[in-house]
Amino acid sequence: MNAWLIGALALLAGGLPPAALLSVRGEAVERLIGVEIGSTVAVLFLLLLIQGLQQPSYLIVPLVMVLLSFAGTLVFTRLLADPAEES
Repeated sequence: MNAWLIGALALLAGGLPPAALLSVRGEAVERLIGVEIGSTVAVLFLLLLIQGLQQPSYLIVPLVMVLLSFAGTLVFTRLLADPAEES
């Protein structure tokens, strides 16, 4: 087990539970923040895992995940908007 894999496990153990907790509790904005933190932790975890396993061909997965996460945030933010403010 190399340092990349240890870092990936530490990030997974230390970063994902607080993000999951934020994602299921509180107001809609707090849940959005939890989802964003979770997606960031997941992308960083995948990057560390790919580096630790020395499989650069898998880099497309976190790249696509970043793009989909950004698009999902835009959609969720649009749904949070107050309909009275749009007119």
